[in-house]
Amino acid sequence: MSAIIQRSEPEAQGVQSEGILAFLDAVEAEHLNLHSLMLVRHGHVIAEGWWRPYAPECRRYLYSLSKSFTSTAVGFAVAEGLLRVEDRVISFFPDDLPPVVSENLAAMRVVHLLTMSTGHTVDTLMALLDPGVENWARAILSVPVELPPGTHFLYNSGASYLLSAIVQKVSGQTVLDYLTPRLFEPLGIVDATWDVCPRGINTGGWGLSLKTEDIARFGLLYVRGGVWDGQRLLSPEWVQAATSAQVRNDGPGRENEPVDWRQGYGYQFWRCQHGAYRADGAFGQFCVVVPDQDAVIAITSETGNMQAVLELVWGHLLPAMKPAPLPPQRAAQERLRDRLSSLALPLPPARPLPPRAQDLSGRRFRVEPNQSGVRSVAFSFGDDSCAFHLRDGRGEHRIACGNGAWVRNEAMLPIMRPSLMHLISSARREAVAQVAAHSTWEDPQTLVMTWRYLETPHADTVTCRFAGAAVEIEVASSMADPNNPFLAGLRTSLSGTLEQEG
Repeated sequence: MSAIIQRSEPEAQGVQSEGILAFLDAVEAEHLNLHSLMLVRHGHVIAEGWWRPYAPECRRYLYSLSKSFTSTAVGFAVAEGLLRVEDRVISFFPDDLPPVVSENLAAMRVVHLLTMSTGHTVDTLMALLDPGVENWARAILSVPVELPPGTHFLYNSGASYLLSAIVQKVSGQTVLDYLTPRLFEPLGIVDATWDVCPRGINTGGWGLSLKTEDIARFGLLYVRGGVWDGQRLLSPEWVQAATSAQVRNDGPGRENEPVDWRQGYGYQFWRCQHGAYRADGAFGQFCVVVPDQDAVIAITSETGNMQAVLELVWGHLLPAMKPAPLPPQRAAQERLRDRLSSLALPLPPARPLPPRAQDLSGRRFRVEPNQSGVRSVAFSFGDDSCAFHLRDGRGEHRIACGNGAWVRNEAMLPIMRPSLMHLISSARREAVAQVAAHSTWEDPQTLVMTWRYLETPHADTVTCRFAGAAVEIEVASSMADPNNPFLAGLRTSLSGTLEQEG
């Protein structure tokens, strides 16, 4: 298979177009907020679509889908004799160990990091939330290992970080650099980026950004047993081990977990129903591999119900896959092409500007002292656009919004929260975000802007309420969750007063 994946009509690869249409209908009926879909059967892309404003060229922040790439890097390192899965973890970090190394920590091996069976009873990611932590390995290794490694499954992003650190120690390269000639270049994946910790180590358990087709290419390598374009990249033994159920994850305390989170866990891969397995990331980033059907499904989304997405895959896409090519279904294929090309997230229609907009256009509001460091804001309005201006200690920032349409921007305002990991990564807080923005007047005194971050699942809703010479601005992240203490506070409020003219 070359760097270019062939395209095909679904029926030519034994898939009913009507089943894909039914999947799209169900996704939208259940408001699952998908952003992209790519369906591959027998090595051919048979359906692909992006919900506008997302587009094929958008790289996606993959959250924990990154873990499966870190596992793949370990597979390459094992094949090259740089490490063994039975190596003791403490052997790689002699300078970062706690004063007393417990028996359980001493017994922890690389395989326990891979299978999330380290013996921890809390996710060691929590040890990294203090922005003052510079040495992440030392912080993770200081967390007590309360159970014998190998006896207990606990999802643990700190374990994935340690895998990345180990690969960097034995190879002399970051995981991103190590994977580039071994994985990314053969698969035709370009422009990948990956977050790093304060010491320059890729975060491992999150932080990789790739395009939707890149996710599909990764799945294709695995569904083909580690072979790409006739060239073996990964050993079949590693592919089998990584994607098999190495540990159970259906034990006591997990009875209420969704069913596809209780099918077993491999080397940073989840097992699924129907003999499938997957790499996945928070808010619904998926690479689902179905070996029995020679199929890969790549999905990006922002959903709080990832199991619901999988249920629609099992309920609509799997039954549409047949063992042999099907007769062409021209009408259904045409409907599917039209549907995929017209996918779009809901967008308020264009509305006329209220008189208040003309009064405010070009005026500046002085903002009361705030944690975000915002000093002033201003608005400028046209018939089909709105520009929001913000001034802080770094200077002037601007976001252009369409009226009934999306406008693309590159910006990073101090009130923006493009991804969850901005909360712990100072490097990401400084990065410029790709933003699609629109605005609408909810009523004559209330302007609502939506800033959608094209390279992450998330968006901010910015509500500006004008009253006399005052404005109240509330920025609410789509990640905000009142039931989650870590996410409940993802809101910013600003108060401003019009500066005197003249």
